[in-house]
Amino acid sequence: MSQSIATHPDRLLPADPGTRGIARSLLERIQDLPIISPHGHVDAAVIEQNTPFPDPAALLVTPDHYVTRLIHASGVPLERLQPSTGPREVWRTFCQSWPLFDGTASGYWLRTQFDTVFGLQGELSADTADASFDAISAKLSEPGFRPRELFKDFNIEVLATTDDPLDNLASHRALADDPSFHGRVLPTFRPDAYINIAHPAWAANVEQLIAEASDGGTGYSGYISALEARRRYFVEHGAVSADHGVRTPATLKLDPFEAGALFEKARLGQATSQDRDVFEAHMMYQMARMSVEDGLVMTIHPGSFRNHHQPTFEAFGADTGHDIPVAVNYTEAIRPLLQDFGTAKDFHLVLFTLDETVFSRELAPLAGFYPSVYLGAPWWFLDAPDAMLRFRSAVTETAGFSRSSGFIDDTRAFCSIPARHDASRRIEASFLARLVAEHRISEERAHELIVDVVDASPRRVFKL
Repeated sequence: MSQSIATHPDRLLPADPGTRGIARSLLERIQDLPIISPHGHVDAAVIEQNTPFPDPAALLVTPDHYVTRLIHASGVPLERLQPSTGPREVWRTFCQSWPLFDGTASGYWLRTQFDTVFGLQGELSADTADASFDAISAKLSEPGFRPRELFKDFNIEVLATTDDPLDNLASHRALADDPSFHGRVLPTFRPDAYINIAHPAWAANVEQLIAEASDGGTGYSGYISALEARRRYFVEHGAVSADHGVRTPATLKLDPFEAGALFEKARLGQATSQDRDVFEAHMMYQMARMSVEDGLVMTIHPGSFRNHHQPTFEAFGADTGHDIPVAVNYTEAIRPLLQDFGTAKDFHLVLFTLDETVFSRELAPLAGFYPSVYLGAPWWFLDAPDAMLRFRSAVTETAGFSRSSGFIDDTRAFCSIPARHDASRRIEASFLARLVAEHRISEERAHELIVDVVDASPRRVFKL
């Protein structure tokens, strides 16, 4: 790997020398600030138990759908990227495919990790596959290369996980009670499998939820009571937000009788696809009501057509690279929720999208009026340098800087966290530098804004 690319001090900064100089100054202002990660998917148990990382392929290739999907697109069968193939063989396939990642966000993050985290020298290729595998394996075997040590080395202050509503949160409790651990690992309430009646385990999940948390309640009312109880449990264990991965951002208020009838229909296995959409929309309204009451920040991640290729899903399961973005309509879909809760005191609603067209058309205007609405950072297919710049350009003229959530890394790849946050900080510096160079804001104000965007915004929005 070319060190001059991975560690060049001006990576991602503007090409224009004058603007680049301003960006350098802004980046220096915030480069050493701690990482605030209020939404992600790292397993808390890995940190609590200080579990050694696996081999290079299991850490960096097989679980990363950003990586496997692009290799598959080049004609490599997914079978060759499975753990059963063997870690060294998977790594060889990855190294042979490394040129595919030129210009991609994944390639940028990986290059940065290889150099700054693993100290890997030289360019990846089929010829260097075994040597790079051995070098990373040696690093992984070092006693100091464990999650807790890296948590400190990465300068992470807050890391939020994503958790099932019935999780006992034992690892979170253990970390909170451990005086030797310096940092915050916070649970996040994620009820998708209990709200989406199309989920194959929905009925079983709901039965267990009611049995364990309804305090004797039954039916729809017991279901609602159980969800409220589990949210309170999460709050007691440090949670600051509830996250919702939904097909659409639709919201709908049903009366209890109608909602109860739909709930029972679903339990009997008689719900239609339309019933699914109606019930999920109603439950999103209910989740907002609960957030107003218990204070959990509500985040919505809609717009993905999950498991687009059925044969791949049947062979390899979910989250294997074939979730594809779809267009969304926020303005009408979210209106029932905002009618009742958009101006509710201390309600925070963070809206994400995979559809760039809604940034300037819908999300920025919504966040520019409703006190509750904040703009979620570019996510998934959009958390790439150029897309992040497009996001800033699309929303800032309408909503300013104060209505955004701060960067969200949304990752399972623990070792990529510093690379992702560094990329975001460089993009924010680049955007602000252009505004300074164009005499649209003062350089002094830009220095204040970049601290707010990187550090104060996620603290403010997620009530940290």
